[in-house]
Amino acid sequence: MSQPFSRWLKQWCGPLTRAVTYTRWLHLVVSGVLGLTFASILGIDDASVANWSLMFFVFPVPLVVAAALVPAMRRAEGLQARVMLFPGAHARVHDGQHEDDAGSGVSVSPSASWDDRVRTALWLVLRLEVGGAIAFATVHLIGQTLALIGTAAGAPDADSPVFALDGPRWLAALLVPVTLLALYATVVLAGLLMAAAARRFLGPSPAQRLSALEERTEQLLERNRIARELHDSIGHALTVAVVQAGAARATTDPAFTARALEAIEDTGRHALEDLERVLRVLREDGTPARERPTLAEAARLLASARTAGAKVDADLSGPVDRLPGPVSREGYRMLQEALTNVLRHAGPVPVRVQVTAHADLLTLDVRNALPAPTAVSSRGGSGLRGIRERAVLLGGRADTGPHEGDWRVRVELPLA
Repeated sequence: MSQPFSRWLKQWCGPLTRAVTYTRWLHLVVSGVLGLTFASILGIDDASVANWSLMFFVFPVPLVVAAALVPAMRRAEGLQARVMLFPGAHARVHDGQHEDDAGSGVSVSPSASWDDRVRTALWLVLRLEVGGAIAFATVHLIGQTLALIGTAAGAPDADSPVFALDGPRWLAALLVPVTLLALYATVVLAGLLMAAAARRFLGPSPAQRLSALEERTEQLLERNRIARELHDSIGHALTVAVVQAGAARATTDPAFTARALEAIEDTGRHALEDLERVLRVLREDGTPARERPTLAEAARLLASARTAGAKVDADLSGPVDRLPGPVSREGYRMLQEALTNVLRHAGPVPVRVQVTAHADLLTLDVRNALPAPTAVSSRGGSGLRGIRERAVLLGGRADTGPHEGDWRVRVELPLA
């Protein structure tokens, strides 16, 4: 089979093998139930064009327009459209909410404005009319196909709902595929039309799109914050553990080895607490998470760095324990990352830490001797980049890099 013919066959015959073709067909045909209900009420039993127009254009329209005024109707139609017109992973529902609006472009929110109600009314009228037309075409084309089959088989007085054929039997046999192809084309094109119309009339409003974009932005910011939390906490713990384990292996002093193992245990325990807190936030199971550490607990960080071999000279001045919560928590993480950076890249060297809480400004200054020779970039890795990002989010600034023969991390955070 040649490549162009195979591509043509896949393009034109592909809808026959797709479930969406039949779910869209069913979605449209079900719309005919309302018209058939009116037909039974009015006693209409003749499927003529005039009667079908009466069943689908005159009586049901005011009813569906009135139904569109109910806010929940838009949600019900959105759910049906997602499941029937766009079957797929996005159609699954969890806790009454859908995973994603992007797959179908159809909203499942109730009507929140008159614009939503008007668009819902237009959708319901369009669905009613197109559904009635498809139901009419389905009944008549299937009936015509059966009539042609009967004529080709020699059955007398075959009832033809569309046209009567007074010709040879072979001509009736040739026309059977034509009516089936007409039905196939009608169903596929109507399905594509309704899918496009659903996105237009049932899609989210500009306000809903903006709200969804803001929510998505908040989720990304939260994920970024959690990633930084894990990087700082776990990275610090692993760095301390590696340094302590290396020092313990190199010494023959049992007392030093015991202190190193104790420091590894203590650092690992705090890292597990931080990990459990982050996982509770991710699970959203309602269990209250432990408060994030603040600069009031900076002594724990300094002790951890000292047990790892760093000679830390610390000076904390001002009301550090009374800082605003966000500043104190982010300041703790910045100090943690700065000390981790020292241990990871410079080793057990002298470190000067100065934390000063002024009336309207918090400054953190961490300096350590540069290892010689050094080719450390002032931009640093993800840890230093995280320090700068945290500072910017709080309206402050952070400078990292060589300074007067030392490596310096200096952060300024406003307290207002």
